[in-house]
Amino acid sequence: MSFRLSQRDKDIIAFINQYRAVDRDSLIDLFFKQLKSPVNACNSVIVRLYRLGLIERTQQYSPTVYLPVDAKIKKNSQKILHFLLILDVYKQMCTYSTPKQVIVEDKPTGRKGGIEPDLFCIFKGSPFWIEIQRNQYSEQKMQAKINLYEKFFFSDEWQALHWQPEDRSAIFPSIILITPVRYAVSSDHIRIIQVTSIHELMEKYKSPAKSQKEARSRTNVSSGGVKIKLT
Repeated sequence: MSFRLSQRDKDIIAFINQYRAVDRDSLIDLFFKQLKSPVNACNSVIVRLYRLGLIERTQQYSPTVYLPVDAKIKKNSQKILHFLLILDVYKQMCTYSTPKQVIVEDKPTGRKGGIEPDLFCIFKGSPFWIEIQRNQYSEQKMQAKINLYEKFFFSDEWQALHWQPEDRSAIFPSIILITPVRYAVSSDHIRIIQVTSIHELMEKYKSPAKSQKEARSRTNVSSGGVKIKLT
């Protein structure tokens, strides 16, 4: 059977492949929100792509979560929640500025035992490695994670990463820890920012007047409403 994919079809497949797990409502927000009937349009497209075997899905969650066809995670895996949290961070950033050079589960050292941030991106002109902590860890474990970043800093290997600017000095990304608790971690060499969300990050770095204006006008598009179906 022959079929032709639109550019939007290709973009949706690529997005699901990149983020590993994408819920239906996020697809609506990101690809169909401008249409007259976004829910119906999204349902029509993703059902067609699923029936063509171009994406996979799990109905263990509500709304339905879509996966790459070659996903190596089980359809009821807790790893899906991890990827949905990464997606949620991306969507929060998009309410302010679309991040560039996004890498999900970045492995910049290319070696086992090196740093493995959940997300890398260039956001509002600055590079960030983002660690999303859904569970609470010991201070020692979190400091050990920061120590790995320091080790990479002193290696100078980061200066050759493909996203580094060609027209000025290399930049070591700031580390954002998205966590519901604050850890007593520190570094004399790299910048560490601890926040509960990207929204909190943006509140920290803008004037009070601008904060009030954006709070009134911003639409919340987070995927926090995804629930597990206990079947």
